[in-house]
Amino acid sequence: QVQLIESGGGLVQAGGSLRLSCAASGRTFSRYDMGWLRQAPGKEREFVGCITRSGGSTLYVDSVKGRFTISRDNVKNTVNLQMDSLKPEDTAVYLCAAVLRPLASNYCYSRRDYDYWGQGTQVTVSS
Repeated sequence: QVQLIESGGGLVQAGGSLRLSCAASGRTFSRYDMGWLRQAPGKEREFVGCITRSGGSTLYVDSVKGRFTISRDNVKNTVNLQMDSLKPEDTAVYLCAAVLRPLASNYCYSRRDYDYWGQGTQVTVSS
């Protein structure tokens, strides 16, 4: 029902910034919580953060709090991940994901079993 395409990944030095974008298809984008997850080689996929349907609330894993910011534009059908003060430990494939939420909630979906996934974009942070 929804297709997600990430962009904006690349190589950056430690302390630098990157902005990832995810373009979503469909006219019901505002019915989905959106999440960002990441996976490093040999490691389990990790929840990074999420944002509620309306964009009114976000959650982040402790390791990125204060450095990463998720936002969304329900007119453009996009969700963004602004990453500042990047660390080598942030190196991973970053994936955007969507999960249908029939009802509004005060908290976004902070799990790993999202319904729809993008193809991923590589973020590499050099020391």
